[in-house]
Amino acid sequence: MSAQKIVQNLSPNHSERKGEGKISMLVLHYTGMKTGKAALERLCDPAAEVSAHYLVEEDGSILQLVEEDRRAWHAGVGFWNGETDINSCSIGIEIVNPGHEFGYVSFPKSQILSTLELCQQIVEKYEISPLNVVGHSDVAPQRKQDPGEQFPWQWFAKKGVGYWPDKIVVPNMSNFDMAKALSKIGYDVSNLEKSIEAFQRHWRPQAITGKADAETCRLVASVAVARQGLT
Repeated sequence: MSAQKIVQNLSPNHSERKGEGKISMLVLHYTGMKTGKAALERLCDPAAEVSAHYLVEEDGSILQLVEEDRRAWHAGVGFWNGETDINSCSIGIEIVNPGHEFGYVSFPKSQILSTLELCQQIVEKYEISPLNVVGHSDVAPQRKQDPGEQFPWQWFAKKGVGYWPDKIVVPNMSNFDMAKALSKIGYDVSNLEKSIEAFQRHWRPQAITGKADAETCRLVASVAVARQGLT
């Protein structure tokens, strides 16, 4: 990394990557705990059996908890674009924030800038496709909400991390299949309402309803079309 200093604070919670072990995804989380200290303690507690590769503090400090070639335990049960072992094919970043349970707040500028630079490095290093830069809520819509609707996904996409549609597709509403379109993007659609919520939390954060309104349909169609041209 350029001007960033990453401090190692290694967690015992990791294992070998399974299968081919190829890194093809970047998954962003918030810690969802009252303090960064509490989150760090849990991520390094063998009894918790949870970890991530990196933890970004509110002041922008970055701790590396797991080496990138190892399988950190951050995603749990999840699904994205046919992949079910998210941990084996991803890098996980935890961003300190109390989350929805403890008073969700906006991410400080210094924290966001550090996260962006770290993500840019990872995306470039592993040639991660824009639509494979996701939130925990995207890969586990029935369980998770992080990093949440206050995460600046659109700005990150402008900076080369993730995807944001610049052209809006207007689908034929009379035969638009929301489940098929979301599945094409990568979502598990076994609970369609939760999958719509997850999509909205990422691409339509101003109104998270779980409903297939006209704007959501246009955005889903736009991202689904983009998946055709992105690996």
